[in-house]
Amino acid sequence: MSPGAWMMLLATVIALGALLVVVFALVRSIRNEHRSGRSLWRDFGLGLGLMLLFFGTWVAHGIAEWQTYTDDQRAHGEATSAGDFVSTFAQSTLENWQSEFLQLFAFVALSALFIHKGSAESKDTDQKIEASLRRIEESLGTLPPEVRRDDPHGRGLPHTPLEVETREPVTSGPRPRSS
Repeated sequence: MSPGAWMMLLATVIALGALLVVVFALVRSIRNEHRSGRSLWRDFGLGLGLMLLFFGTWVAHGIAEWQTYTDDQRAHGEATSAGDFVSTFAQSTLENWQSEFLQLFAFVALSALFIHKGSAESKDTDQKIEASLRRIEESLGTLPPEVRRDDPHGRGLPHTPLEVETREPVTSGPRPRSS
């Protein structure tokens, strides 16, 4: 076997090993977290569905690759060989995985570094956090009196810890609406 074939075999074994680790982690998670009386699909539908989609598309890729391989071999007047097909299939699979992992890594790294306003992946700005805190404090009735009510962005929030007066005990029933 040529050095290139050995490298292809090594890359295929590593990729399949990584795939087996992911499948093993899913099975172990299901075994550890599944509670009797609950549907397996309800608790782990996302992981199982993605795993089935992956294997289904991989089998479909193999069928399409086999068809392409046999057509190419027939066009060149050569015999088909399982070893050559496995090499061709492994090469196309690894190229596909490489591009997907590169895309995913780039997305994760860039979304951690940069902000895209309004994107769910971007971290919140201090202004958004302060506005959210202001809305929560207003709804709870714990907004400090020194905060201006006409400050729409909550910039007038004090930088000291909030001191909350005990007004009345919290009940588990519905809160009365203020008019």
